[in-house]
Amino acid sequence: MGSHLPPRPEPQLVLQLAAGALQAQNLEAPGGGLGPEWQVLLGRADALAFGGRLHEALPLYQLAFRHQQLRAEQLEKLVECLAQSVRSKEGLPAAGQPAAPREWDVFRCRKCQGFLFEPVSLPCGHTFCKKCLERDRAPESRCVLCKEAGGAAAGQLLRVNVILSNLLTKWFPCQVKASQLRHEGNLLYKEKKLQAALQKYNEAVSLAPNDHLLYSNRSQINSTLKACEDALHDAETACRLQPYWLKGHLRKGQALANLGKTEEALREFLFCLALDTGNKTAKSEAQKVNVEQKKGFSIQEEPNVTTSGSLRKCIQITESKKDCSDEENKFTSMPESTFLISEKCSLLKRKCCSEEMRNAEVPCKLMKKDIVDARENSTGQHIPFEVVDPSDLDCSLCMRLFYEPVTTPCGHTFCLKCLERCLDHNPKCPLCKEGLSECLAMRKYCKTVLMEELIARYLPEELTERRKIYEEEIAELSNLNKNVPIFVCTMAYPTVPCPLHIFEPCYRLMIRRCMETGTKQFGMCISDPVKGFADYGCILEIRNVEFFADGRSVVDSIGKRRFKVIQHSQRDGYNTADIEYIEDQKVQGQEYAALLVLHDSVYDQAYMWFNSLKQALKSRILSHFGPMPAKDPDPQANPNGPAWCWWVLAVLPLENRAQLPFLAMKSLKDRLNGIRRVLTFMSRTRSR
Repeated sequence: MGSHLPPRPEPQLVLQLAAGALQAQNLEAPGGGLGPEWQVLLGRADALAFGGRLHEALPLYQLAFRHQQLRAEQLEKLVECLAQSVRSKEGLPAAGQPAAPREWDVFRCRKCQGFLFEPVSLPCGHTFCKKCLERDRAPESRCVLCKEAGGAAAGQLLRVNVILSNLLTKWFPCQVKASQLRHEGNLLYKEKKLQAALQKYNEAVSLAPNDHLLYSNRSQINSTLKACEDALHDAETACRLQPYWLKGHLRKGQALANLGKTEEALREFLFCLALDTGNKTAKSEAQKVNVEQKKGFSIQEEPNVTTSGSLRKCIQITESKKDCSDEENKFTSMPESTFLISEKCSLLKRKCCSEEMRNAEVPCKLMKKDIVDARENSTGQHIPFEVVDPSDLDCSLCMRLFYEPVTTPCGHTFCLKCLERCLDHNPKCPLCKEGLSECLAMRKYCKTVLMEELIARYLPEELTERRKIYEEEIAELSNLNKNVPIFVCTMAYPTVPCPLHIFEPCYRLMIRRCMETGTKQFGMCISDPVKGFADYGCILEIRNVEFFADGRSVVDSIGKRRFKVIQHSQRDGYNTADIEYIEDQKVQGQEYAALLVLHDSVYDQAYMWFNSLKQALKSRILSHFGPMPAKDPDPQANPNGPAWCWWVLAVLPLENRAQLPFLAMKSLKDRLNGIRRVLTFMSRTRSR
């Protein structure tokens, strides 16, 4: 089933109908309903308003109003256009943008715009009030700031950020207490215990006299109690504290409407829509004020009155700068009835960002002198307390200042690297032992934005020193000659793939560090009963890492360079070594000619041996190591020698101890002769 809209009339037809309507004024439909002619007329008015031609649109709306063919919901386009014009002319910021900074603005919840209470840090790193997240839960919840999935999903247990909660209590005890009273007052309001709720808010305001959210909510309580003057006073205070906060102006508009000050109320609702064009409440209120009982736009019957006064002022706001005399002259020939908009509509052109509004003091009898002085001296950019104790922002694992702080779902905060190392050993929170398997499976740890802001703002010197230590550690880990990480496992060769299954905690840490430093390289050696690992090995380069939910990973690596171990050592549970790289010694002249002959001969021998294998064995070799590399035109082009030599050594059924000497050889001739001897032995064994 579908609905069919009436066909859109041609522009010329619309103009003719509109002109006829203005001349005849006889478009009333039988039975008092809205006839097709009125639909065309209002469509034309909406189109003119949408195009910014309010001079032409307003008389059409007026005509419909006079004949009682205009309802509140039909003024939606007009209200939208007025609000958009206000926004474009005034250059308004987004709704919720703070005005003059306050000492606690860094702790502002980006949902309710108030002081953070029971802060909860989401997996994306952004922090909100717990109550705000609980109120906006949804099955597919997303963060309102970054739009990342994994917000406060339905059924998810929200845990307060322990570190932030402690800091707020220590640094802003009055604000925390005021927030507690605010939530208690909200519960009482829901239970319709209005006087008790009002008392809670009175106490809260005495503790936090510059919290705009308290005044806004108290305004709502006063409105419900029919204390309209008190409601307006609180709403005005909220607007002075936060001039661009939509909810404050909405409260003010509702209070003005309750007091019968409809023109001023319309101004506030249009200002709300200028801040947020999609706000349904403000749009509905503006439409009602416009039409119901001739409120909002004051429509009067006055003979021979041209468009002037307040109408001219309103249009000057909503239209671009141009000479309006021609437009005004058009209205002189129209019928005697004319739109007259209240003089107060000119107040739309308000200077919200003026110095007077920014510096407006909040009139509050409960504000103490020391609180006033503190607020006047605070710029919002300085520390709002005597001394910040750096230990308040120390990681409980490394006992150093948080670096790249990450908050777990259970509410505890750690350095990113510290948390990852703990999860290598046990997928549980190091403090409360709550399971973090989901966190581990995501493999995505977002830094807690607010924690980073606090450290950068209040402990800049300590952060600089902490960053220096971290960078020195990364530089040390990036050195591929000293303290190179060594994976003690199997033989590895240059150019040959080496897939690895990583599950031991020490090697999880090692692989992660290789990725973090950007080197993506580590050494591979076979074990040695005396030294721990052999004196020769091969550097592997990580091509890809696939992580699993339980912390295990599969590493796709390939051999790069051979090395000799100079010194054996350990670091954080895994082996390291100081190494020097080894290369083949080149030959020239007759030696090179003989080397070419030997190279071609051994290659052919290896190729024949491989092709003589059974098909099942060949398939397994090909799937693991890939096809046999082609013969090199110049066997000395690579410092490690021809790639096919290492491929053959990798697939030959030799023990690690028998393969190790080939890795240490610096003579390609010796390596080729060694491969020839093994292949000859293999052929003789098979022939028997």
